[in-house]
Formats: sequence, structure tokens, C-alpha cells
Amino acid sequence: MDPTSRAVPVYTMSVAAELLDLPPATLRLYERKGLVLPARTDGGTRRYSADDIDRMRRIADHQTDGINLAGIRAVMGLEDENAQLRATLDRRDPRPDALDQDDPAPLTRHREKRADRRVRVARTTEGARPT
Repeated sequence: MDPTSRAVPVYTMSVAAELLDLPPATLRLYERKGLVLPARTDGGTRRYSADDIDRMRRIADHQTDGINLAGIRAVMGLEDENAQLRATLDRRDPRPDALDQDDPAPLTRHREKRADRRVRVARTTEGARPT
């Protein structure tokens, strides 16, 4: 791993707490709830990376916005999934114009699927069963 990488765990709990202006107990709570998983030294000391610090900052911001920890876990899970999907797409074809502009079929199929989902959601919200 590149020693200058943002993923390298270098911050102790006290430093991370100070950077985030949060009590260490809050960082332990985030870990207990599965929102962040710090690395551990051989002696068991938690070490946080710059990426961990950014993640905890987003968690704290969501809490400030009134989202509970269960909701934050769902939001963060979706953010992580979105990032993984974007990375997969970038590996497949990093060009923004990867769709064949002469063939509108993929875009048309995508729009049709979205419209179908909207209809099913609308039926569900009206009390009817989705088809």
C-alpha cells in the first residue's frame, strides 16, 4: 500500500476525535454500529485513515441533519454501493460517451424500465399490489 494513500491508517483515536471535534466515545459508537471499521495495531489500538476521517465527518453531518444511526447506515451503504458501481463502470469504459449515440436502444430500454418501475410504485402506494 502506498504510504501516502488516504487509506493508510495513521491517526489514533484521540487525533481522529480532535480532527472531527467529536468525543472518542462517539467514534467507538460509530464502530459498534458498524459505520466505520478502523484498523488495529498488534496491541489493539485503533488507527484511522484519512478515508475513515472523511466517512465519520459525513456520518456526523448526517446526524446533525437529524438522521438516526440506522438511517445513516442505510445511506452510507447506498453511497458505498454507488461508488463500487461507478468504479465498475469506469473500468469497463471510462469514456463518458461510451453509449453508441447512433443506437438509442439501450437508453430507450432504460427509460422503459424506469417508467415500468414508476407504475409499480404508484400502484403500491395506492394500496394495490405490484404486478
